[in-house]
Amino acid sequence: MKHTYICNVDKPQKYRQITFFGDYFQNFFSKQNQKVKAKIIWTFELIEELERVPETYLKHLENTNGLYEIRVQFGSNIFRVFCFFDQGKLIVVANGFQKKTQKTPKKEIELALKIKSEYESRK
Repeated sequence: MKHTYICNVDKPQKYRQITFFGDYFQNFFSKQNQKVKAKIIWTFELIEELERVPETYLKHLENTNGLYEIRVQFGSNIFRVFCFFDQGKLIVVANGFQKKTQKTPKKEIELALKIKSEYESRK
C-alpha cells in the first residue's frame, strides 16, 4: 500500500497572530451575514500573512495610545474592528461595529480603550 504525505508548502508565513479578548467582538461578528463574516475573516488572514499591511486594512488611530482599526469594506458597507498589539506580533481584537458616518463614533473608541485597559490590567 502506497502512502501519500501532504506537505503544507503553500501555507503562508504568519507575521502576526490575531486573538480575541472577551465577547465584545464575537457579539458583533455573530450578528453579521455569512458574506460579511467571510470578508472579515479574509481581512484577518491578510493582516496575519502580509509583512507590511496597507493602511487600507490596518490603521493606527491617532491620539489613542496604541489603538488600531482593522478596516473591512463589503460593497457599500464599512466595518471597523478595533484592536491593539501585545508583545509586537500578537493582535488583540477588542470590538467591532458598522460605520454609518464619516467620523468614527466616540463611544466605540471609548469602549475599545476600556477593553484595552481591562486586558492590560489582567496581564
